[in-house]
Amino acid sequence: MAKKNTENNTLADNRKAWHDYFIEETYECGIELVGTEVKSIKNGRANLKDSYAEIRNGEVFACNMHVSPYEQGNIFNVDPLRRRKLLLHKSEIGKLLGFASQKGYTLVPVALYLKNRRVKVKLAVAIGKKNYDKRNSLKEKDAKREIDRAMKSNR
Repeated sequence: MAKKNTENNTLADNRKAWHDYFIEETYECGIELVGTEVKSIKNGRANLKDSYAEIRNGEVFACNMHVSPYEQGNIFNVDPLRRRKLLLHKSEIGKLLGFASQKGYTLVPVALYLKNRRVKVKLAVAIGKKNYDKRNSLKEKDAKREIDRAMKSNR
């Protein structure tokens, strides 16, 4: 059986995080979902745009992650913006706590994807960008796009 690539199984992406933060490290973690949330996420009804993660009592929680209610879910649907527990090893939580306690560092979910039929979260340790950093990133992106266009037209 061939191994599937996680990029093809991406269910939700947080592109804004790559624009607003310098990503230092990423961790793969499970997520505790209830009821019909898995079906809703597999239908692409999840949004990570303004989400972040926090550590409370030695546990990591994803906050402000919006998972729309499942249409056929009736009474089993839960609050779309509820805090969801992220599943990590104790040693990983210790590393994340060390990063999060430093000034300027934050934990941001950057992707939701399927791996072996399970929903996983890619959690990033990030430092916020200043406005001039964002402008530099946009300039670099535009320059790269122009170079790609020039290379394509020369073929």
